[in-house]
Amino acid sequence: MKQIAHIVTDFDDKFGIPRQSGLAPALEGRIIFEPEYRVAEALRGLEGFSHIWLIWDFSEAHRPQWSPTVRPPRLGGNVRMGVFATRSPFRPNPIGLSCVEIAGIDLHTADGPVIYVKGADLKNGTPIFDIKPYVPVADCHIEARGGFSEQTRNAPELEVEFDEAIAKQFPDDKLDALRQVLAQDPRPHYHQDSGRLYGMTFAGVNLHFFANDGKLKVIP
Repeated sequence: MKQIAHIVTDFDDKFGIPRQSGLAPALEGRIIFEPEYRVAEALRGLEGFSHIWLIWDFSEAHRPQWSPTVRPPRLGGNVRMGVFATRSPFRPNPIGLSCVEIAGIDLHTADGPVIYVKGADLKNGTPIFDIKPYVPVADCHIEARGGFSEQTRNAPELEVEFDEAIAKQFPDDKLDALRQVLAQDPRPHYHQDSGRLYGMTFAGVNLHFFANDGKLKVIP
């Protein structure tokens, strides 16, 4: 397959990226096409859709061999499930699938046509193989069962508090997005030490935080 585009996001590292698309809807991203595909006609009609599917490359999860079972982090990292029953990046073919909201389309930028999206769970620079419209009548199944993912679906969000010096480094829209990301609790679920300090980078800013009793505190 050919890479047709890449995405620009505020995540330069894997840590902190939401575990699924749409969990932090305020997150913003830009889809930049490769020169061969910077053709406005290729996006004709896309403006009529609210969401798209991104088919992309787990570019940092390429491995020479595959395992039939993996350990989903949301199950504590100690329970093995079949790889085809999970969305783990460690697959025979490291292909990701994300549904994102279209925030806007600009056909005339210095980079050619650009699609602005919200809610993406992709690292900055992630290669994209294809884009397809989300079609509600075919893609939405309200009666669908969620398997073992139902165990963590209703986990309470963390209450996020920012140190004032950190909060001032972000415009309001990015601060809201970061709050949504941290409220999902980006810590590995097999880490139970409430006093442990974690670090991540968001929008070029290095952050540190700890969590305890349902609250997460961001510090310099």
